[in-house]
Amino acid sequence: MIRGRRAIGPLLAVVLAGGALGMPATTAGAAPRTTAACAASDADIYRPPAAAAGTPGSVIACRATDLPHVPGSIPLHAWKVQYSSKDNAGAPVAVSGTIAVPDAAWKGAGSRPVVAFNPGTLGLGPQCAFSKQLSGAFQDEYEGDNIAALLKAGYAVAATDGAGYLDGQTHPYVSGADAGHALLDIVRAAPAVPGTGLAKAAPVGLWGYSEGGAASLWAAQLARSYAPELNIVGDASGGVPGDLKVVANGLNGGAFAGFLADAVIGLAASHPAMPFDELLNSEGRSAVAKAKSLCLAGTVAGFVGQKLENYTEKGLSLDQIYALTGTDGKTWGQVIDEQKLGTGVGRKGSGARYEVGFPVLQYRGMLEEVIPTSTEDATRRAYCNAGITTQWKLYPGDHLLTDQQAKDDVVKWLGDRFAGRPELGSCLLP
Repeated sequence: MIRGRRAIGPLLAVVLAGGALGMPATTAGAAPRTTAACAASDADIYRPPAAAAGTPGSVIACRATDLPHVPGSIPLHAWKVQYSSKDNAGAPVAVSGTIAVPDAAWKGAGSRPVVAFNPGTLGLGPQCAFSKQLSGAFQDEYEGDNIAALLKAGYAVAATDGAGYLDGQTHPYVSGADAGHALLDIVRAAPAVPGTGLAKAAPVGLWGYSEGGAASLWAAQLARSYAPELNIVGDASGGVPGDLKVVANGLNGGAFAGFLADAVIGLAASHPAMPFDELLNSEGRSAVAKAKSLCLAGTVAGFVGQKLENYTEKGLSLDQIYALTGTDGKTWGQVIDEQKLGTGVGRKGSGARYEVGFPVLQYRGMLEEVIPTSTEDATRRAYCNAGITTQWKLYPGDHLLTDQQAKDDVVKWLGDRFAGRPELGSCLLP
C-alpha cells in the first residue's frame, strides 16, 4: 500500500536512525498565477466548507501554487484546489488536490490530455497530503518524478490528495468508492479552474501505484456509472492490493503492519456503522492517535511487528473481527469484501456491475515484499477472465523500486492511448 523512490530496507534504516527523508528541492514553473476567481488562501484549501457543493467536480476553492519538488525545472502553472465529490454512501464531501499544466503549447492532436493521478500511501497525518508535499509545505515521501514525467510529455496532471485531508478529517484509506470518486471528480474539476485552458472533452488517463493503484483501478471500475461523460482512454494501476483480506493476513505482525493500522482506521472512518472505538483497549486507542499523526516513514517505523489483536480488549483475531456486525446489519467481513477489485467487472456492453470500456495496464515487482503477489496476480486474472483488454508487466524491483522502474513505461503506455494506438493486451500470455 506504499510507494516511493527507495527500497524499503534503506528507507526503514534511515527512519530508525533518525535521518531526514526527502528529495532536494527543485523549483519548477513560473510564479503562481493568481486570478480574482482563484485567490483562496492556503488555509482555505484545507478548511472544510460549511456544506460541500452537491455537484461532483465543482470547484469550491482554488489558489495558484509553486511545485518546488517536481524535478526538472519544467515551465508550468499549478493550482491547489478544493472540489466536491461523493463518499461511498453518496453523500457530498470536499476533497483537496493539485492541478498542473505545462506552459508549452500542446503539439498533439485535439485537446491536451489530462492524467488523473492518485499517489500511493502518504500516511494519515493532515500534513501528509500530496498537495502539501508537492508544494513544499511538508517533506516526507512523494512521487514528484512521476508528475514530472507526465508534464514533460506535455500532459496536464490532476492529482488528488484523496478524501479526508481537510482539517479535522480522517483519510478513508483503502475505501474503494471514496478513492475512485475523488480521482474522477478532480478530472471534472480541472477545466473549471481559471487559467488551466483544459477542455471538458479532453482525453483522460488514470494512474496510480499501490494505494494509488487501487484508487485508479476503482476509478476505472466506477467511471461508466459515476462519470460517463469523461473521455477516459486507459488506466495504469501498479502494485494493486486487490483483496484486502489477503493483504491483511500478510501485514499483520510483520514489518509493514502500520499499513494495516491505517487501513482499519480508514475503513472505520468511511463506514461509521461498523464497531471500532468500542473494540479498542488503551494501547489501541494510543495506536490510533499515533497513526493519525504520522506520514509514510513514521507509519513504517512506528508499527513494525505489531498485531491488530494486541489493540483490542478481547484480543480479537482478524477472522473474529470480520464476523462482527455493524448497526446497518453488515459484517466487517462484508465491508472489506466490498473493497475487493476485479469482482463484478466486465467489458463494455457486458451488463456487468462494473463495465470497463478502455484498456488497463497492471504491473508489479518480482521482488514484491509488501503486498502478497497472489492478490496482485488474481486481480489481473479477474480482468482477463472478464474480457477486459489488460496489459501485464513485471519489473525486477521490490515494492518501492517498481514504482520508479515502471514510470517511463507507464507514461509511454498512456501516450499510446492518447494517440489512439491499439492495445491488444497480454491476457493470453502465462
